[in-house]
Amino acid sequence: MRKALNIIVPILICFLVGMTASYFQADAIQTWYPTLNKPILTPPNIIFPIAWSIIYLLMGASIGLVLNSSTPEKRKIGILFILQLLFNFSWSFSFFYLQNPLLGLINILILDILVLMYIIKTYKAFKVSSYLF
Repeated sequence: MRKALNIIVPILICFLVGMTASYFQADAIQTWYPTLNKPILTPPNIIFPIAWSIIYLLMGASIGLVLNSSTPEKRKIGILFILQLLFNFSWSFSFFYLQNPLLGLINILILDILVLMYIIKTYKAFKVSSYLF
């Protein structure tokens, strides 16, 4: 039961973070975001909740597998996960709520570095991701 909870709880936390972020961005998506100059390849708005649901599900499952492991890197990987989840949330806040693309860019660059560090740490700890490449 504990192993299942180690996966279910992080998934729920990821979705909670996403739902909380959507609260801060809802008005801007209706009013400010449509006024931005966006590339022609920008997907329609309906794609984003679908994509982010899949991403949050996989993020939660990923850290759940770490929690269920016996890797000595578990604490470091957990800290990286929490940091990237916080920056994931703060991107929505800085870009949409504050309507600040520059702050959003800085935030997403830090987020990308944290995600890359998380991938590298989990790859070294598990080498499971080698099957994906």
